[in-house]
Amino acid sequence: MHYTIRKAEIRDFETIHRLMKEFAVFIKTPEKFTITLERMLKERDYIHCFVAENEAHEIVGYATYFLTYYTWSGKSMYLEDLYVIDSCRGAGLGAALMDRVTEEARREDCAKLKWQVSRWNNTAIEFYKKRGAVIDDVEINCDLKLR
Repeated sequence: MHYTIRKAEIRDFETIHRLMKEFAVFIKTPEKFTITLERMLKERDYIHCFVAENEAHEIVGYATYFLTYYTWSGKSMYLEDLYVIDSCRGAGLGAALMDRVTEEARREDCAKLKWQVSRWNNTAIEFYKKRGAVIDDVEINCDLKLR
């Protein structure tokens, strides 16, 4: 089967929202998923996303990212989510989405691409290591809820 990687459009948000919810369940944190489709539409200018689409024009994966600045390294890109539906895993879509985000980071002249991975997700950890990622366990996530 042939897949296309493209920038997400507003018309894709409903499907992306559904996949984000599915991803939250996959990573065992569904209670943290609080974004609504309405809020996504309101905040659309902040959403940067690539989607993987099959020949039937169904979105079967996505990657969200944003530009940021790290004081130790400078302008960088943060990969927020990388998700492919279960039935399409193993077809190279995760790699294609990762390559597209990496390409975007290089195009933006970023010093690095950074992301998180769940400690229990050995498949993802190995996927990232094969791509040259350095996985450290020095940092701990901190969230301060504002709304």
